[in-house]
Amino acid sequence: MENLFVVAKVFFTIIYLLTLCLLCVFGLHRYYLAYIFKKNRNLVPEPRSRFKELPLVTVQLPIYNEMYVVERLISSVCEIDYPKELLEIQVLDDSTDETQEIAKRCVDTYREKGFQIYYIHRENRKGFKAGALDEGLKLAKGEFIAVFDADFIPPRDFLRRTIDFFTDPEVGVVQVRWGHINLNYSTLTKAQSILLDGHFVIEQASRFYGGMFFNFNGTAGVLRKRCIESSGGWQHDTLTEDLDLSYRAQLNGWKFVYLKDMVANAELPVNMNAFKSQQHRWAKGAIQTAKKILPRILRSKNIPLRIKIESLFHLLGNVAYLLLLILLFLMFPMAYFWRSIGWEKVVLLNLFAISAGTLSIVRFYVITIKEVHGENWLSYLKYIPLSIALGTGIAVNNSKAVIEALFGKSSEFRRTPKFAVTSRKDNWRTRAYTSSKELTTLIELILGLFFLFQTVYAVLMGYMAWIPFLVIIQLGFIYTSVLSIFHSYNRDFSLLKGTFVSKLLFHRGKNL
Repeated sequence: MENLFVVAKVFFTIIYLLTLCLLCVFGLHRYYLAYIFKKNRNLVPEPRSRFKELPLVTVQLPIYNEMYVVERLISSVCEIDYPKELLEIQVLDDSTDETQEIAKRCVDTYREKGFQIYYIHRENRKGFKAGALDEGLKLAKGEFIAVFDADFIPPRDFLRRTIDFFTDPEVGVVQVRWGHINLNYSTLTKAQSILLDGHFVIEQASRFYGGMFFNFNGTAGVLRKRCIESSGGWQHDTLTEDLDLSYRAQLNGWKFVYLKDMVANAELPVNMNAFKSQQHRWAKGAIQTAKKILPRILRSKNIPLRIKIESLFHLLGNVAYLLLLILLFLMFPMAYFWRSIGWEKVVLLNLFAISAGTLSIVRFYVITIKEVHGENWLSYLKYIPLSIALGTGIAVNNSKAVIEALFGKSSEFRRTPKFAVTSRKDNWRTRAYTSSKELTTLIELILGLFFLFQTVYAVLMGYMAWIPFLVIIQLGFIYTSVLSIFHSYNRDFSLLKGTFVSKLLFHRGKNL
């Protein structure tokens, strides 16, 4: 029995230390990206030249059951500053509800105004969004393809500021940064915005500045039609068809341009379950793409080592969620196993590693909010701990996605519902497209309560240095699970109005 205990101690110690080291590597990688960003932040890409005659552009609008936002989408696209005769608009509608009638009516209205706008409806959702885009591509007249998801509002000068980059025949894609029309709707949207801005402000920009592979984000970008076709077209064997196509295109030699300072606004999910569904799809799709694309990248003799390494971090980044869960589960068992070599040494080792990782995340998001909010950045500083907690809270949700992808479990493309919620006066609870409840919510709640007890234990034992980390962890799981439960029901929880719980879970800030 004693030998079995020793074997278990050694085995779990190796797993724990390996997990801790890998998470530290992910943390150091954030420092690296932040360094590249700060070094190049003032660089502004400029097109090689200007088109003497503007080319024909096809704008594709893939939608599925988007009754609340489809009219806004179509009208905003028709307001883009570009000659009508050179602008073709495809409404690619796979809807099964009244969105069809709204979209048809809107298309007819703008066609009467002289727009080349077409309504294309499929009877099946084969390939989901990728299938709709592929169907539209077969009919597209434009040499260049702009894509906007249903919740986006493209700026009027979108094409004027992007199209000239294609005077370079090697440029295949131009991507712009996402903004948020409902940033200040609630505490949840503010926390989400920081996480998403970290990707668009630092990650995307740094990879572009560093000459590394980065991805078209599926919307708010322009693609050369020949780039899509020569790279194998839209494929639907992953949940992230945009990421998949991006890597195939760059492997084929196409250049991508990222415009950090140009913003196309969109809605952030106001429902926790919708946010988790979105994160699940992105995490699972990234791992599916990694399985599909990474072997080709690693085998290539023409790709520099630094690009291969960055591709590993990019495509396998969601593995960090799984590593985080393993670390959390093993944290206190390791304390019991290691008591014989001195608890203080264990505490110092863990605190050093976890602090280094946490500080890298904090610094990463401080740079992000400074870049996005300028002089007003201090008012968003207080939301960074909640953003980190939210990132921890979705670890179960995203780990499930990673495991499903690794073991090849297929699932349908579950789009993120949009409610046209942009003002604090808007109420999404009475609207359709509510998200279903998931078993992961119960696991998140149990973990939140577990770490609450661990926090109490740490206080009683005098391990005060652990308290900030444990509070973040328990806040993340409890916040994510409780909000998921509340958002699963279309009710007005007015009894909670004015309470601390209400302020944390449902707070809606003033629109700035």
